[in-house]
Amino acid sequence: MTKDEVKKLRMNSPESLQFLSNATKFYNLMMMYRCAIREIQTKLEVLDDEFSVENNRNPISFIKTRIKQPNSIYDKLQKMGYEFTTENIQTYLNDVAGVRIVCAFIDDIYMISDLITQQDDIKVIEIKDYIKNPKSNGYRSYHMIVEIPVFFAKGKTPMRVELQIRTNGMDFWATLEHQLRYKKGIEEMPGYDEISEELLHSARAIIEADNEMQRIKDKIGMFHEI
Repeated sequence: MTKDEVKKLRMNSPESLQFLSNATKFYNLMMMYRCAIREIQTKLEVLDDEFSVENNRNPISFIKTRIKQPNSIYDKLQKMGYEFTTENIQTYLNDVAGVRIVCAFIDDIYMISDLITQQDDIKVIEIKDYIKNPKSNGYRSYHMIVEIPVFFAKGKTPMRVELQIRTNGMDFWATLEHQLRYKKGIEEMPGYDEISEELLHSARAIIEADNEMQRIKDKIGMFHEI
């Protein structure tokens, strides 16, 4: 239900009033998460611009952002055993706001992570390094849960954002793997195990290519700063 549809509800029962109140709280919270994303994105763009001026290249290829869909938020809270409330969303979910940072080289990933960690107004809550410790399906990425203060009219509020930092190759694989693996009924189709093995093989091929490009960059860097 959209915000406009919520506004059109008849206010003729306590249930309607309660629903409207909860919906307003939810939309306000989503607005706060969007603001947190803008804060993070601005910081990343500044760091990328600074690095570009000093080193004549951009470590960040592109940035994508997203807000988790309401049904996904609801399902995740249900699986965790919590009611769908704004308080529970803020308390128990760290990935409502997401920022994907796609880099050129593997060492750019760790450099960006270090620069984010050094920001005095960012608090790092959690780090999961799926590059050094990939998932069993071949997924590789560097995940950070960070908390950043966002300033509103009534004061500042700490908001959590999930960062996923990866190379172009890792992002290409993760995007296509998600599209293929989550097609309806794919797990029941003949040859599913073979498909999973092929996806795993392709993930290994991509990390080999990433490592090779990193070695070439390092070799060139011995003689000339890229």
